[in-house]
Amino acid sequence: MSPAPPVLNITTLTKSVPGGRVLFEGLELNLKAGEFVAIMGESGVGKSTFLNLIAGLDQADAGTIAIDGADLAMLDDDARTDLRRDRIGFVFQAFHILPHLTLGQNVALPLVLQRAPGAEALERAREMMEAVGLSGRAQDYPRQLSGGELQRVAIARALVHRPALLLADEPTGNLDPETATRVLEIFADQVRRSGAAAVLVTHSQVAAAVADRTLTLSRSGLVERHGR
Repeated sequence: MSPAPPVLNITTLTKSVPGGRVLFEGLELNLKAGEFVAIMGESGVGKSTFLNLIAGLDQADAGTIAIDGADLAMLDDDARTDLRRDRIGFVFQAFHILPHLTLGQNVALPLVLQRAPGAEALERAREMMEAVGLSGRAQDYPRQLSGGELQRVAIARALVHRPALLLADEPTGNLDPETATRVLEIFADQVRRSGAAAVLVTHSQVAAAVADRTLTLSRSGLVERHGR
């Protein structure tokens, strides 16, 4: 039996910023389903830019990024939008929960965008909210929740459509340490249950410790961290 192809395949990726400063060059990364990596690095090294490149929200100077075999550079804007909708889940530092929707509606949104039947979407959202410890809160509104609870909603929303790839950008950066620890435990548990490949970008060694391995991003690419 041949090995499963990577969910994420990045080869010789190079990115510079206006003015010509090179953020990184020759970057390589392959992730299979179920692999969970954390990426650390100094401020300004380009961690969030790296996630934007993977998501097809920014373009590299050179190199390739393929998700489930689809080369992002070969896709037009509509096709990249479809790929983000169907194959990628996002968790952000700022939550991005819509205040005018109930929690259940927020979590169901990726399925609604995929035109899933409304009842099916809300039932799947309810199941995901239960999985992150928010059972019975589907009819509540974001204003009724704490920051840690809102980030749990964001985790549920990121995974509700069973994406192949999960991208998380400093998901606990706005939380106090105790709440961050609880959210990280939930995040790691749900990533592993989902079987998605996951990339967590963080400046926090505590956050990075929940991943299977940690890589450091620098101008010369990604280097495995040891001894954490």
